[in-house]
Amino acid sequence: MLKRLALMMAISALTGCSSVKEDNFHKETLSAIKNAELSISQRLTNLELQSSHQAKYIDGLETEINSLKHQMTRLNQHMYQIRKKDKSEQKAASDIQQETEYPPVQDVPANKIILGRVEHVTIDSIQQTFNARVDTGAATSSLNAANIEEFERNGKKWVRFHLSEKTADSLKNHWIEAPVIRYVKIRQSTNNEAERRAVVSLWVSVGKIHERTEFTLANRSHMSHPVLLGREFIRDIALVDVSRKFIHTPNSKSSKNKS
Repeated sequence: MLKRLALMMAISALTGCSSVKEDNFHKETLSAIKNAELSISQRLTNLELQSSHQAKYIDGLETEINSLKHQMTRLNQHMYQIRKKDKSEQKAASDIQQETEYPPVQDVPANKIILGRVEHVTIDSIQQTFNARVDTGAATSSLNAANIEEFERNGKKWVRFHLSEKTADSLKNHWIEAPVIRYVKIRQSTNNEAERRAVVSLWVSVGKIHERTEFTLANRSHMSHPVLLGREFIRDIALVDVSRKFIHTPNSKSSKNKS
């Protein structure tokens, strides 16, 4: 009987001990869960705060970007007004320059000389000066040759002739002699037959230009100038300003004549 009682008491004691352990385990588990919940809640709070700070930072960046865009727009408008003003001033200066009586020639290449539509040309062989028309429409140059005489010298064909203006009859005593380079045939609109003309090469001077050029000997008595300078003469060395005359004649009033 005593043994059975003792056994029952032992079993009861063990059962009570087990129940106490289970209660402690449940308490520890609940405590751990609560701690985890608190930690998670704290982390969520921190993340929300960080997100709020980042949103404010992004808002600040957007505000700054918008401000910079506004400043760029104002700068572009200011630059446009400056360019517009510069163009207006340049145009005004250009208009003033064009209104002057004798505007300077612009954009002239460094290796080019400007010639007027009429210039004084000196024939080296007789050291006489004549009025010459500078004509870009004519390919070759020509002379108003009168009293042309052909002869031979050292087995080659030569010509002698007079070159004079209508008002310079005294120059008839000055003969020009030159070898014939070749002959060309010229057909006039008023004559069906081609005219045979001699071509000679002469040294001539116009301003600073001193060149040897070919001339066709022609009857230019009906023309206003005894000498015509064509494209072959001015090629690569000169440009023509048709609004001016006698540019390379020092102290000449006609050098500024634009008529």
